[in-house]
Amino acid sequence: MNKEHSRIIQISDHLHAAAQKVNVLRGIAWSNDIRQEFFKHKAQKLPVVEYPEFDPEPILEQVYRCRKLIQKDGGIIDAWAARIADRLELSAMLLQSRGTVDFFKYSEALFGKPKDPLQNGMKSTLDLAIHFDEIFKSIAEFDFGAPPEACVLATTLADQMEKAVTEMFGELAPEIVLDPNLASNALAGRQKISIRPTACFTDKDIDQLIHHEAYVHVGTSLNGYLQPHIHILGDGHAGTTKTQEGLAIFAEFITGTTDLDRLRRLSDRVFAIQKAIDGADFIDIYRFYLERTENEEQSFQNAKRVFRGGMVTGKVPFTKDMVYLEGLINVNNFLRIAVTKGKVHHLNLLFCGKLDLSDLPALREMEKMGLIKPPRFVPPWMQDKRFLISHLSYSAFLNQLDSEHSERYFESFFL
Repeated sequence: MNKEHSRIIQISDHLHAAAQKVNVLRGIAWSNDIRQEFFKHKAQKLPVVEYPEFDPEPILEQVYRCRKLIQKDGGIIDAWAARIADRLELSAMLLQSRGTVDFFKYSEALFGKPKDPLQNGMKSTLDLAIHFDEIFKSIAEFDFGAPPEACVLATTLADQMEKAVTEMFGELAPEIVLDPNLASNALAGRQKISIRPTACFTDKDIDQLIHHEAYVHVGTSLNGYLQPHIHILGDGHAGTTKTQEGLAIFAEFITGTTDLDRLRRLSDRVFAIQKAIDGADFIDIYRFYLERTENEEQSFQNAKRVFRGGMVTGKVPFTKDMVYLEGLINVNNFLRIAVTKGKVHHLNLLFCGKLDLSDLPALREMEKMGLIKPPRFVPPWMQDKRFLISHLSYSAFLNQLDSEHSERYFESFFL
């Protein structure tokens, strides 16, 4: 192994050491006592949330050591490392600022805001959420042929999830646990998939969560963990969130496991964050969700996602949940263009660990250097790419069509 290889590995090791000390979601989690107190006061009193002091210095020290090894104008690998260092630094400051007005500043820097422009510079994530919402309203009375509403218990999901991860990952399969403190219905890591025991799941949710949490989130975690040299690929951090969630939502689409209810939930998260930015407090967002779901427990959990780490009085939300829709757009566009340009090799590279799309040029370079190994685990829709490439090829052609012309032509059919 030459000197340059050793330098890159040392950089990765420092980033890995810093990332090990950053767990944003755990650091902003609320205890179940807060929920109990909220409902004890009939959902009329703002929650009281206190966060312990957080010392960012151990993280900043590792980032500093990393930066000493990064060469200015050193090329795409040094730029990749510098981006991750920036994200870890911001994450440390985010955790230090919990419960203060500065929290929103760091959340915005890491995850953005709903009104930020997307890649085309004209539309935003909020625009996409509004687009979905308008369609939902226009077809609200339509019978979609869904089976009668039923509550699939968390224990049923846990059983199905355990079977799926055992078949997929064998001896490396994560443990399936029920966790009452989860803000989301499910959360996946390399060693554990947690499910909120009070959550009620639909007929679509089981396959949806298996593809999302297990095959993508666990799969990329394990593939990164198994990398022999670049260990930062085993760490999920704020710099990877947008692509990881976008890839997981894309998996739901390509496998046909998503549905309108799922899209509504993702859109509502964007609306809730924007409302909080505009000044809505925790009770306002709780009531917003209660109108949408008619479920007090789910409404509390949804509102908690918006305010964890921030200020329940409003204007200081946690903006991470807007990345699902933005990430979906970015991943879909990347995959579509990769296929049209004949860069199919990059598809598997997406699963070599926890990464952002912007990391791919550096990862491709490290792969050529022998520092990165191909992923051991890829989901079924990526193992057999026939449908994926057919879908993306067709999608690429549709993207070239004049949609306004088609819309004018077909509108006359609906008189």
